[in-house]
Amino acid sequence: MKLMKSAALAAAMALVAAGASADTLKIAVIDPFSGPFGPSGDAALKEWTFAADMINAKGGIVGQEIEVIGYDNKVNPKESLVQLQKALDKGARYIAQGNGSAVASALIDAISKHNKRNPGDEVMFLNYAAVDPSFTNDRCMFYHFRFDADADMKMAAVTDWIKDQDDIKSVYIIGQDYSFGKAVAASAVSDLEAKRPDIEIVGNELHPLGKVKDFTPYVQKIIASGADAMITGNWGADMVLLVKAAISSGFEGPILTYYGGSLGAAVAMGESAVGQVKAIVEGNTNLETTPEQNAYIEAFEAAYPDNNYYYHRIHNAMNMFKMAAEKAGSTTPKDVAFALEGLEYESPYGKITMRADNHQLLQPMFVSTFSDNVKRGVEDLPLGWVAGDEDRIEAEATALETTCNMERPAK
Repeated sequence: MKLMKSAALAAAMALVAAGASADTLKIAVIDPFSGPFGPSGDAALKEWTFAADMINAKGGIVGQEIEVIGYDNKVNPKESLVQLQKALDKGARYIAQGNGSAVASALIDAISKHNKRNPGDEVMFLNYAAVDPSFTNDRCMFYHFRFDADADMKMAAVTDWIKDQDDIKSVYIIGQDYSFGKAVAASAVSDLEAKRPDIEIVGNELHPLGKVKDFTPYVQKIIASGADAMITGNWGADMVLLVKAAISSGFEGPILTYYGGSLGAAVAMGESAVGQVKAIVEGNTNLETTPEQNAYIEAFEAAYPDNNYYYHRIHNAMNMFKMAAEKAGSTTPKDVAFALEGLEYESPYGKITMRADNHQLLQPMFVSTFSDNVKRGVEDLPLGWVAGDEDRIEAEATALETTCNMERPAK
């Protein structure tokens, strides 16, 4: 198993240097593969690679084999633009990214400029996790498609849960100091004021992205504030270290997260976090689903035994991408983009739809809880994530109004 995992990852990363043959369909994953957020990018690259392998095994997309190419951006917007140019030079016309809305912002601007300067040679951005709401509102772009719920959509679900918890009288908001963290905080304040105006926000704090090694001082402030619950949009190492500090310091209230399932979080939390940590997600491995999806999860975890199946949105993105290309009869980004608009896909957890007006995916969401009563554990632990019928939010219920006024090319 270790050899299989190492060989698959090595093959994916080798494409960075070697490029790919002209008759392949290239998807460049521009994400961190080193530094504190390296595990998040590495996990995503494995899921893009695995999803491509499964499609290739069935004949590829419109007769073309997919090649996934990994480019390390170190979560740095400027470095991401360097890596984007390298990807374009290698012939990639599909760019996938998710770790960091600051990176996504830079890529959106660069891809938009590239497409205007190079008609007929456009590039598409497959956004699987950068959830700044502006990307599908004022900054929407025809060649950008988001396969994750945005920060406002996720917060709507979090605060819908909070509004029914009569014992929660005060909340502390903590997040990363950049556009995404600020969007999460603003959405939390707005939604709580609308749904539970009696709740006191006893703290609203931002910390440096990827720089804090020990969150204990932050958690001590949270505990001292008397907060009944904590809300955070943290991801990657910042998520893991924050929750670890909260649990070890004795914070006892609900910890409401966007990315509680980040790699390493379960080990950091341990049994003490059971029932306390929640995450708003598009799926977890203990949901009832199809035999085919269960087999897919098992095959991924067999290929990559150091990783659990987490980025279900990548599975959705690849399958909808394939459907759109086949509908268009083309792998040209403009043709695929038009075919993706309004496309519906019967996913393993329910029907999902790509909005035509702003290119934001609508999908069922689940308020999942960390549990010791699971069929599938994570990180070699008898602990994992569960959600009941009452924790399911239907796709149409996640839709929010958009300010997008998209400029479309001629067909």
